[in-house]
Amino acid sequence: MTTVHEPTTAAGLSVWPASTTGSPHGDLAVGGVPLAEVADRFGTPVYVLDEAEVRDRCRTYRGAFPDAKVLYAAKAFLCRAMARWMDEEGLGLDVCSAGELELAVTTGFPPERIVLHGNAKSPRDLDTALRLGVGRIVIDSPAEIARLAAAVGPDGHQKVMVRVVPGISAGGHEKIRTGTEDQKFGMSIADGYAQHAIARVLDQPQLELTGLHCHLGSQITSVKPYLVAVRRLVGLMARLYEQHGLVLPELDLGGGHGIAYRPGEEALDLTALARRVRAELADACATAGLPAPRLIIEPGRAIAGPAGIAVYRVLSVKHTGEHVFVAVDGGMSDNPRPALYGVRYAPRLIGRHSTAAPARVTVVGRHCEAGDVLAAGVDLPADVRPGDLLAVPVAGAYHLSMASGYNLVGRPPVVAVRDGLARLLVRRESLADIRSRDVGL
Repeated sequence: MTTVHEPTTAAGLSVWPASTTGSPHGDLAVGGVPLAEVADRFGTPVYVLDEAEVRDRCRTYRGAFPDAKVLYAAKAFLCRAMARWMDEEGLGLDVCSAGELELAVTTGFPPERIVLHGNAKSPRDLDTALRLGVGRIVIDSPAEIARLAAAVGPDGHQKVMVRVVPGISAGGHEKIRTGTEDQKFGMSIADGYAQHAIARVLDQPQLELTGLHCHLGSQITSVKPYLVAVRRLVGLMARLYEQHGLVLPELDLGGGHGIAYRPGEEALDLTALARRVRAELADACATAGLPAPRLIIEPGRAIAGPAGIAVYRVLSVKHTGEHVFVAVDGGMSDNPRPALYGVRYAPRLIGRHSTAAPARVTVVGRHCEAGDVLAAGVDLPADVRPGDLLAVPVAGAYHLSMASGYNLVGRPPVVAVRDGLARLLVRRESLADIRSRDVGL
């Protein structure tokens, strides 16, 4: 296949998987599979996941952080195949529920390489983690300490970390900033809450404190907040050594690594992050007279996001005053992010070549909600019409993992592509599936 017009230049495809190629008739292929062919075979909406892109991003992280533990944040997107790929690429998993944990372990993922998070873990979450032998449990509140110790039992043993709040504001939207004092996660360093909780953990002999954890937020594109976090957490580690003689072997900086959703947008420089965090950690620990702990990082979006594409079929084109609304057969039930965070995407026409001039349109979903907008103010060919296919890149993270049952339309399938082959990973949710859960009259 060859590139034939400007939108499929390297710049135009900069946010698409590396395997993406164009064709003279206007289609795009990912992983050697034409997207229009995927739509015809599996129907629309459909999510396409480039397996090679996922694996390459895992290897990039392991190469940038060779001495660190890299945990994939499963909340971004998890299915059995994804868990298998993470295992084969040598990553651990960061999970947030018994559901995510059980899916991974029943797929064959080693439980000792799994870390359980959550600001309000249920009894089932904790019981499942202990039963399956999860590697670490991150304590997020003082109330969890006694509950976990009791669940472990006097003769048991569980490695834990404590999530602290370093007082740093970072992230692409206020709803995804988690390093500040005014949100639900973790325990504050500034007011002594974290130190008090750590002292309580040390009083529980069946709980082994292996390190500190923090997560600053999501969609962070600057290295600086991570450097500030390193300094503040090492400062806390120094105080813990002075007070308790405690030397912690692990330091988890979480994830939140920002990616570009549209050409020209900024993304976090992973090479710079690795180099500068390692230097900052070594310097801060040397100043404090402490050995440098092993780093843990938790990328999710940065691995899954750019590997996914959502493909929709146009249902209608409506001209209302100065606005043009292009309605597709999916929407906020499979991608709530524009409604939640005002995220902007760069959809494109696929499946045919258009010579029409670009027109400014708003791509909307099929749901009975005025906020069901997938992409506002984007350029598409002026002759876009019902039956056309639109593809949205960077759709691998926080789409299907946050999907809902709104209007009972059913969640789309997930199809993996690699080396010219497409295979179904997650089937489409059918009306029969929906009906089967409705057991009362």
